[in-house]
Amino acid sequence: MKISQVTVRRRLFAALIFVIVGFGALIFRLGYVQLWNGEELSEKAEDSWRREIPFAAKRGAIADRNGVSLAYNVSSPTVYAVPAQVKDPGETARKLSPLLGMTEEKLYSQLTKKESNVRLQPGGRKMTTELAQRVRDLDLPGIVVAEDSKRYYPYGSMASHILGIVGYDGGLTGLEKKYDELLSGINGNVSFLTDAAGRQMPNSSENYVPSRDGLTLQLTLDQKIQSIVERELDQAMLQYQADSVIAIAMDPDTGEILAMGSRPTFQPDLYQEVDPSVYNRILPIWMTYEPGSTFKIITLSAALEEKKVDLKNEFFYDPGFVDVAGAKLRCWKKGGHGSQSFLEVVENSCNPGFVALGQRLGKDALFKYIQDFGFGKRTGIDLEGEENGILFKPKQVGPVELATTSFGQGVSVTPIQQITAVAAAINGGKLYKPHVSKAWVHPETGTVLEETQPELVREVISPETSRQVREALESVVARGTGGNAFLDGYRVGGKTGTAQKVVNGRYSPNEHIVSFIGFAPADDPELIVYVAVDNPQGIQFGGVVAAPVVRNIMADALPYLGVKPSADQLPKEYKPGETRIVTVPNVVGKTVSDLYEDLNMNFTLSASGKGSTVIRQAPAAGSRVAKGSVIRIYLGEEAADE
Repeated sequence: MKISQVTVRRRLFAALIFVIVGFGALIFRLGYVQLWNGEELSEKAEDSWRREIPFAAKRGAIADRNGVSLAYNVSSPTVYAVPAQVKDPGETARKLSPLLGMTEEKLYSQLTKKESNVRLQPGGRKMTTELAQRVRDLDLPGIVVAEDSKRYYPYGSMASHILGIVGYDGGLTGLEKKYDELLSGINGNVSFLTDAAGRQMPNSSENYVPSRDGLTLQLTLDQKIQSIVERELDQAMLQYQADSVIAIAMDPDTGEILAMGSRPTFQPDLYQEVDPSVYNRILPIWMTYEPGSTFKIITLSAALEEKKVDLKNEFFYDPGFVDVAGAKLRCWKKGGHGSQSFLEVVENSCNPGFVALGQRLGKDALFKYIQDFGFGKRTGIDLEGEENGILFKPKQVGPVELATTSFGQGVSVTPIQQITAVAAAINGGKLYKPHVSKAWVHPETGTVLEETQPELVREVISPETSRQVREALESVVARGTGGNAFLDGYRVGGKTGTAQKVVNGRYSPNEHIVSFIGFAPADDPELIVYVAVDNPQGIQFGGVVAAPVVRNIMADALPYLGVKPSADQLPKEYKPGETRIVTVPNVVGKTVSDLYEDLNMNFTLSASGKGSTVIRQAPAAGSRVAKGSVIRIYLGEEAADE
């Protein structure tokens, strides 16, 4: 069939129009891409060519309340490889192997990976600066030493459970985990352009993005008080071979934790060497147990607030037990305490006497105060892993449960709940939320960016009731079961606790958790300390085991805090068998004939030298020693200048 010229022209014209439209669309698209998307596409292209070597930000330090660093970072470089730039992987692996402590085979596999950059690990990660310099000196193509750092703990295991541990990718436990984002900072990097093979483009510049260091976390802990507590924890663990020992020191007027620790412990940078249960649990906030007689402070506070008892003018007879709904609940003292005032009930930690107080209150009132003091729920302390404790549900509380609860049996508490509640009982009645974080500080300028203020939860009892509680607990230390916490010159109040452990659902006759909670000065508390010892070997009484630990902590911490001795300390009443503590007089300058009047009644005398006058003595005047201790005197003709 013959096609006409007209048809041919039409088809040519249509084809021309199609070509023109196609080219027009292409030109429009190119123009659109260049004018509107050009910058974005250029950035994407450059990103595909760009390779980055990261520089880790310096992790923020953790310091005590006075700025003493407890954890901070030190330089610890890391070795990276840019595989495309490594000219001879085999030779490079051979040279790096002895420095990094890695096999040549493992290094070779990392050096030949199809990746833009590879961290040579484990040997090339967080090494010493000296070793990093030796790697630099090799001047190997494609091998880069990048700035990095690792955590350093100047005081070893001090406050390790609170501080927590840091892994390769950030905080794993404790404050390191809770505040990981703020402590980590923002990493920097150095980047450069490469060709398709990964080789750095000639004449291309490197782009450096600086890192932003993490913030400094300032704690409420005091390094000096923490060191005192750590020392006593070690001593108690050694002396009693216990399953665990816990101690907390707090400012009762703010809820600030001044020291907190437990045993067993660990060193954060060597955490892999201990069982995970040691570093995964912060025992002072995690461990739950029946508190025993330290819980009687709550029953006492409630009874005084509700005016259910007059401590000095009401009396109670203790035959050694009390029968409650057919259950015989015994006092710790066989045969009982006989007739005693209710103040003596507190001093003697008499179980039947506290059962009577619980019965006067009734279950509704007693359990209301228990909950108001914070038991049965978390305190909200800024640490992870806190437990709730356990209370009887109202429908479970019968006469026996009411009775046992009033002397600290059948309920389960945590150490942080116990010290927080007792702090409220003796600080005027105010329950504060405990905390360990004090402020966030800029690492370079030292500017305080955010500060934690004391948080009042509620007022539980009146200031007048709190005063009565303090006076009763001071009497416990001076005249009662807390005698081993007595500290000459300081008004100390406190309460013992001895509770059977529950093992396989039953009370164990041989395993106890013994505790003591003490505070000073008793008229205006500035420090409260709680110590609990889990299953000590040998004697298992809180007044014998835990009270001396609290006393030792206070003996060093109170002078450090600037607390001055008091002239109106409640006199100590010594019980049969108790060691009396006496003050060494100054006998320097006195004659031998005067010595017996000053020393013979309380000390054993040991003299040396010739002459009739004491020129030196040991121990020094003012020292507190056990009655009967040896006093050494040195005789001469004249007293030596002091």
